[in-house]
Amino acid sequence: MRAAIILCLASVVASPAAFASDTGGSPHLAQGLDAMFNKGAFWGKGVQLAWENDGESYTILEPSADGKGVDIVAYETATGKRSVQVSAAQLTPENAKTPIEIEEYSWSADGKELLIFTNAKKVWREYTRGDYWVYDTASATPEGKLTKLGGDAPESTLMFATFSPDGSRVAWVRANNIYVEELATKKIAQLTSDGSADIINGTSDWVNEEELFLRNCIRWSPDSRQIAYWQFDQSGVGEYTLINDTDQEYPVTFKYKYPQPGTTNSAVRVGIVPAAGGATQWVKLAGDPRQNYIAQMDWAGGSDGILLEYLNRAQNDNQFIWANAQTGETRVVTEDTDNDWVDVNSMEWIERAGAVKDALFLSERDGWRHAYRLDLKSGQPILVTNFQGDVLDKSAIDQKGGWFYYLASPDDPVRQYLYRSRVDGKGSPERVTPSDESGNHRYDIAPNGKWAVHRYSTADRSWRFEIVSLPDHKVIRTLVDNNDVATGVQPWLSSKTEFFKVPVDNGITLDGYMIKPPDFDATKKYPVVTYVYGEPWVATVRDAWDPYIRMLGGLIAAEGYLFVSIDNEGTPSPKGREWRRSIFDAIGVLSSAQQTQAIKELAKERPYIDASRMAIWGHSGGGSTTLNVMFRYPGVYSTGVALAPVADESHYDSIYQERYMGLPAVDVKGYHDGSPINFAEGLQGHLLIIHGSGDDNVHFQGTELLINRLVELGKPFDMMDYPNRTHNLNEGKGTSFHLFSLMVRYIEDHVPPGGVAR
Repeated sequence: MRAAIILCLASVVASPAAFASDTGGSPHLAQGLDAMFNKGAFWGKGVQLAWENDGESYTILEPSADGKGVDIVAYETATGKRSVQVSAAQLTPENAKTPIEIEEYSWSADGKELLIFTNAKKVWREYTRGDYWVYDTASATPEGKLTKLGGDAPESTLMFATFSPDGSRVAWVRANNIYVEELATKKIAQLTSDGSADIINGTSDWVNEEELFLRNCIRWSPDSRQIAYWQFDQSGVGEYTLINDTDQEYPVTFKYKYPQPGTTNSAVRVGIVPAAGGATQWVKLAGDPRQNYIAQMDWAGGSDGILLEYLNRAQNDNQFIWANAQTGETRVVTEDTDNDWVDVNSMEWIERAGAVKDALFLSERDGWRHAYRLDLKSGQPILVTNFQGDVLDKSAIDQKGGWFYYLASPDDPVRQYLYRSRVDGKGSPERVTPSDESGNHRYDIAPNGKWAVHRYSTADRSWRFEIVSLPDHKVIRTLVDNNDVATGVQPWLSSKTEFFKVPVDNGITLDGYMIKPPDFDATKKYPVVTYVYGEPWVATVRDAWDPYIRMLGGLIAAEGYLFVSIDNEGTPSPKGREWRRSIFDAIGVLSSAQQTQAIKELAKERPYIDASRMAIWGHSGGGSTTLNVMFRYPGVYSTGVALAPVADESHYDSIYQERYMGLPAVDVKGYHDGSPINFAEGLQGHLLIIHGSGDDNVHFQGTELLINRLVELGKPFDMMDYPNRTHNLNEGKGTSFHLFSLMVRYIEDHVPPGGVAR
């Protein structure tokens, strides 16, 4: 009955005014949520920039003078000299009234041809299917300048169109087959013909896309004569059914292949096919193709062979394998192993004399995530980043200067900065980001290593984009400052983010942050709202702008709460391998234990925390952690809100769960102990579960199983189902505003806001 009441109350949250009057929440909160989710007021602007001429110039999109579409505008990097390279009028197809709407664009290697992606449609999480056009800047005739690719292919059916290195052709994927189109003649060659619902060429199945980020699965050879590609055979993979109850008079179903832990995976292999058409040469790999992953693949510096990462199903052994492009014969170059799991790498290349190139990869073999240079012949890795700290991410390789640029923060794990090391491994790392710019820094470095787009933010200040020179980091010009966002959020963010450290068992110290009420009075006691994730995928404690969480945290704090987030061990912080691998075989167990220890210790240290008024919430893995805390440590938090949680780890996808838990047949106890459903009898207090019935990632099935268990135990709880929403829970007009209005109201109902006398 209580769950039904919640559903009914949620349905009337239609406006900020209604929210404020129905729940007692302040108008400030209602207006802030409305501005966030209905008006998109705080997201800020970005930059679609493409480097040209080795970095000596770049292009960006700017509104055209007549307001119809956008121009592609070129700037000289050093001087800022501006010129319209391709106008919106030039991007207007024959007989069309409006120019092409540019979703993405890229230039051919010689800069003469422009590839435009438009009319994009969503495929699972990303908009990767659409239409492609080529604009030829060198064409002598207007009618030859703008051409739509794909021949008579239906609208929005092409994926991952990519120029050949010589710019003469474009490869693309349609309906799980690979095609190559010759730009001069418009002739189309179909390279594969076995594509079907089960045979996938040139792109990937659901789980490899989600967990290994394999989307564009075609690779041109440097000489433009061959294409290497992934093929997935998902026959035999378990089929999942989503039910849509609302779009038609009768329910309809959608089915797709989704492997759960321990079940059948797709068989994966790599083939090499002539770009003009012909037979595929399959790479000869040992082992069962359903018990291994081809996590990455690229041409190994030249056109005679490819380098691929061959990852075993347990994901603790990653072989770097060189394959002959003509024969498919292979040899293992080197191997990266770990007792728990290994991370996969994007392919990066370091030039040597002649046409020889070395690979650069990341490994945690010495206890830190470090970069190594790999000679493909000897297989001998050479340490490049010699310091006591982790490489957070690869930025670029300055081939001429001999530098490897990367993100790191060896002394300050909640922030990140640009460093560089010599690619020969000699010398010590150098910090490039100025020492007085504390925060989160990201870089898009030009091919020549002389310039970069610098993106900078803090937890309380939105992103700023600028061009800087390297390595002196001198600001050349500002691209987007987002000062309007920075000014606009101030009425909602009167309290600053405070970072802290808190000890837990075994001498471990965790990082956290807190946002206090604007009228905070240390002589009073305040309730706590904790935002949690707790799994290896995301660290929440970062000194970086996150308009979603930062704004929500500020609004909740303004109601009279302490908004808190803490990163337990196992989250991807730059604290070394042992920190990150500590969660292996302990998903759900370690996080819930340390989150509970941390908040109890914080309450001891800070007498203004009211431990009798505390709520915890999280999404996805954070929803799972919320359930585990509420079930395994009853009474610590009186209220929990779990969004799209994994209630039973045996029902999540194979790659993610097996990476961090091992195979379920081997670790029956681990899967049991990490699954909140098995501890539901411990629930005390108030629990709201929120899920979308169209979630293709964390299935609604798990929540339904949990509901059955809670009903069986006689445990009261509350539930909200958003019909047909995916894991993001944001599809449909008003959904995000409705969801977070519901969540905050639920917390206010059960954890009253405001400071009270001690």
